[in-house]
Formats: sequence, structure tokens, C-alpha cells
Amino acid sequence: MNSTVKTVVFWLVIILAGVLLWQVLKQGTSGIKEQDINFSQFLDDVNQTKVAAVTVTGAEVHGKYKDGNSGFHTTVPPNYNDMYKDLRDKGVNITVKDNQGSSWQWILNFAPLILLGALWFFMIRQMQTGGNKALSFGKSRARLLSMNQKKVTFKDVAGVDEAKEELKEIIEFLREAQKFQKLGGRIPKGVLLVGPPGTGKTLLARAVAGEANVPFFSISGSDFVEMFVGVGASRVRDLFEQGKKNAPCIIFIDEIDAVGRHRGAGLGGGHDEREQTLNQLLVEMDGFESNEGVILVAATNRPDVLDPALLRPGRFDRRVVVSRPDVRGREEILRVHSRKIPLADDVDLSVLARGTPGFSGADLANMVNEAALNAARQNRKVVLMYDFEVSKDKVLMGAERKSMLLTDDEKKVTAYHEAGHALVAAKLPHADPLHKVTIIPRGMALGVTMQLPETDKHNYTRDYLETMLAIMMGGRLAEEIFLNQMSTGAGNDIERATELARQMVCEYGMSKLGPLTFGKKEEQIFLGREISQHRDYSEDTAIKIDGEVRRLIQEGYDKAKHVLETGTDVMHAMAKALLEREVLDAIEIKALVEGRPMPNRINPPSGGNATGDDVQQVLRPEPSRPGLQPGERPSPA
Repeated sequence: MNSTVKTVVFWLVIILAGVLLWQVLKQGTSGIKEQDINFSQFLDDVNQTKVAAVTVTGAEVHGKYKDGNSGFHTTVPPNYNDMYKDLRDKGVNITVKDNQGSSWQWILNFAPLILLGALWFFMIRQMQTGGNKALSFGKSRARLLSMNQKKVTFKDVAGVDEAKEELKEIIEFLREAQKFQKLGGRIPKGVLLVGPPGTGKTLLARAVAGEANVPFFSISGSDFVEMFVGVGASRVRDLFEQGKKNAPCIIFIDEIDAVGRHRGAGLGGGHDEREQTLNQLLVEMDGFESNEGVILVAATNRPDVLDPALLRPGRFDRRVVVSRPDVRGREEILRVHSRKIPLADDVDLSVLARGTPGFSGADLANMVNEAALNAARQNRKVVLMYDFEVSKDKVLMGAERKSMLLTDDEKKVTAYHEAGHALVAAKLPHADPLHKVTIIPRGMALGVTMQLPETDKHNYTRDYLETMLAIMMGGRLAEEIFLNQMSTGAGNDIERATELARQMVCEYGMSKLGPLTFGKKEEQIFLGREISQHRDYSEDTAIKIDGEVRRLIQEGYDKAKHVLETGTDVMHAMAKALLEREVLDAIEIKALVEGRPMPNRINPPSGGNATGDDVQQVLRPEPSRPGLQPGERPSPA
């Protein structure tokens, strides 16, 4: 019998019991106790004038004796016509009721109770079948991964080899626990996956489920907390009870920072609902009761806000860092995501991997998908390198806003602005190689000068940062020198240059003030542990900091001005080329800077059965993604 039938039967029994109770109470409130007598006794009582009144309903007779404290009930034979004559002769008060009307009267008497029961039943069913499961809010919402679902294995995960090795050991703990316990080893209680968004933390957890071949419960941190007090703690208890019943098993909590934030970080005090949930989670992970065979895997991109009690050994014993992939990892990720995509002969995944430093696994998956969609729009049967280049530009710089119409004057200003960035970047040492310059509006920018580093950068030198300041100033200077005007297009460049210069002074110690940091970072505990800057220096030091920031930017300004004033011919040629072609790639920019004619451009393929040979000449190995991207011109509000 399923749960629905059980529920229906249960409520029918409740309603029937209520009706019977109503009937009993109704009879009790009348004050007269009725007794069942046979028909002969009834006739004798009538002849002896003991009966005061009767009510006849079909074959049923209810009557009252003249003493007023007792009554009777009997059944009359069908064709006994002398009864009414005998009753009249003895002075008995007779009341006759229709049998059908009596039934309706009975229903009307109990209608309120029946309606109340039906209303309650349907209300309960509605609450239970709704999305909120109102009567089961104390139950865990963890989803048990079915063995019949499509499994994700470690073959589907690439670019995070160290994290995979750590998790493979956890799987071995579950499969062969005795091997470790013989030497006194203890199975880890929990594993915390830490890393930036899009690096594959949830995918790793799904791969663990596919490899371990044990029950796998999946839940989000936000699923614990509701508006009702105590619900989160109840769900934690229920989750671990399910885990104990299915041990050995894995429980995966995604975005655990939603429930595991530092206690005292809210305005609710010690009775905050989220803190009660966290306290219950702490107890379940390492309290008096042991949860042998239950391993908790959690993922977060904000480990800095987690409660220290959650991170101690015995709870989350291991912290696995899932970082952005390096060039080899990016190539492996591209191979995983392009398995089911027909690639042309000219597609070189190693070139794409080198040209996408800083990309996460999600970025690369999005790039591959965009390339496939672009090829499908062009009715091609294979995906070309050209499609990958288009998709990479779309991910890096945003989609082209072809519907945005710029006047000739705006295009000219944008062309000189971007040419100024490009020329300074091409002439100064320590700058990242140029990748592309465009005056086609993309994303929130009217034009973009894109630089891509040749290798993954994990550290920045002072020379590199000073060069970046000069490149940022190149756009405003080009407008001043060659157009004799200023525009709002340089607003974003100036803002980012000022922020970078202040970081060089206050955080990196790259100024005349010496290797000191200024401005203590404070965690505002009552505002959710958000980090704010606290001024811990004097007014005189603040003046010196402002002076150093201004000096660094002015030096970059002077450096860029010298480059532009000595390259007037190149500037005019580059701006003219941008107005004609709208997009210049690295080879075309290099030809302009060296004073050579630009190579002829071949139109990209469109439709048909085009292969990589059609665009071999316009596809070039690209250097890479910048830590900083100067030259984005935000469109005016």
C-alpha cells in the first residue's frame, strides 16, 4: 500500500470517528436515555398509557415515556395500520417524519464536521504535494545519487591532477578500510574542496561518487536553513541518520559557506538559526557519537569566512585546493570537452591552451560550446580553428554589439584611443604581447585593446606594473595629442591606473615610502566578516601616499607621451587601419609598428563543407590572457 492510500484511509478513519463521537455527544446532550424494546413491549406500554409521545420515521419509532426521564426505540412491522389508531386512543402525541428527509437531515447535522474533515484533508495533501513539503520541513533534502544515472568518473575530470590523487585515496579508504585500520590509521571525517568558481569542485565530487560505487548524498548549503526555527539542525540530524543507515557512504555539501560561516558574524546573536545549524553540523561530524564510514565532502570558494571549528582536524581533515589549470591542464580540459565535437584538421588544442591563461574549466567548456554553436550557425559540418578564435574573443571581450551605431567622430576618437594603447604596449619592454585591437563595441566597451601573456603569470614585477600604468595612460594621451581633446572614454583607464598605483604604494611596497603596508584590513564581524580597509597611518603619511600615487601615474603618463610623440606616423597609420578594418590582429599591428605593409586579409569561411585549409592563413598562434586588460572603453551611460 503506497503512502497516498495510507493517508486517505487514515483520514477516513478520523472523519468516521468524529461522526460517531458527534452522534454520541448529541444523544448525551438530549438528556433522555433510550432503550431498545420489542414491538410487543411497545404495544403493552401504549395500552398501559405509559407512552407520552412518539416520532415515526418509516419503520423506526422513537418515543418518550410520561415520566420524562427515559425513552425507547423499536421497529414497526410494515403493514401494521392499527398502530396510529391505538396511539390516538391512548392520547399519545404522534410525529411522522419522511424517511428520505431524515437522511438529509442527518447529513445536514453532520455537514460542518464533514466539511471540516475534508478541508483539513485537502489542505494537508496540498501542503505535502507542493514544492515546499510543508509538513516535512524537518527532513533532509539530500538527493541520493542513483546507480542508474549517468556516471561521471575521473576520466571526465582533467587539469586538477593533485586534487584527483587526494580524492582517489578517499575512495580507497571506503573500499579497503581494513588495510589502513590494521596500521592504526583512521578514515578522514571530511574533505574540503577549495578553489575559485568554475574550477570543477562539484564535478570532482560527482566523479568521486561515480568511482567509489557507494551511496552518495548531495545537498546544497542553502537547503538547510528555512524561516522556521530549528529546521536546519533537524535536517542535519536527518541527513547524518540517512548516512549512517547507508554507511559506508559519501555526503556532499555544495557551497558550505552558506551554513558554515563564522559564528557571531550575523546580527541574530547566539540564537541565530544558521548558527544552530552549524552547531549541529559540528556535533555530527565529531561529537560523542561516531559516524564511522560516513565521509563528508564539501565545496566552497570562500574558505576565509568558514568557522575555525569546522576546519580543525577531526572534522575537515583534508583541504584540497582546486586551482585554475596550467597550460597542460587546459589542454587536457579542452580534449575532454571536445570529445563529442567534430574538429577540423587545423584545430590545434595546444595553441588554444597557450592562448587562454587564467581560464577556468568552466571558461574552457563555455569556449568549446560557443565554437560549436558558431560552426552550427554557419552550417558547417566540422568546427574550425576560426570558430575557436571567435569564441575565445567572445569569452574574453564579450559579444560584438553590431546593432550599436557610432558616429564617424566617435569611431575616430575610439580608433585613436585604442591605437594609443596598442602603440605604447608594442614599444615598451616588459609589456604583454598584443593579441587584438578592435573598435567594434564589445560587452560594455566601445573598443578593446587585448593583451595576452606568453605564459601563465603568478607574480608581477615593478617594471611590469609601471609599464601597465603607461599603457593605461596611452589612450587619453592619444586623444590629447592627435585630436586635441579629451573624452569620457578614458574614465575606466584612469580609475584602474589609480587603483593599481595605490596598491603599489600601500600593499606592494613599490614606492619611495619603503617596504611598508598602509591600511590594515579589518573583518567587520557584525557585517558578515566582510573585509574593509582601516586607516592606521597619520595625516602626514596619507599626504605622502597621495603624492607617491600621483608620481607613479605621472611617470607612466610621461613615458607613454614620449612613445606617442616619437611614433606619430605609426599612430596615424594604425588609426586609419582601425577605421577601415575595425579589427587588427597581432601580425597586422606588428607590420604597422615596423613600417611594413599589412598582409592581405582572407574572409572567414561561411557555410558549406569548409575545412581548416580555407582559413589557414588568418589563423595564428595567439600568446595569451592578461592579468590586466588596458584599453577597455566603457560606453557612456
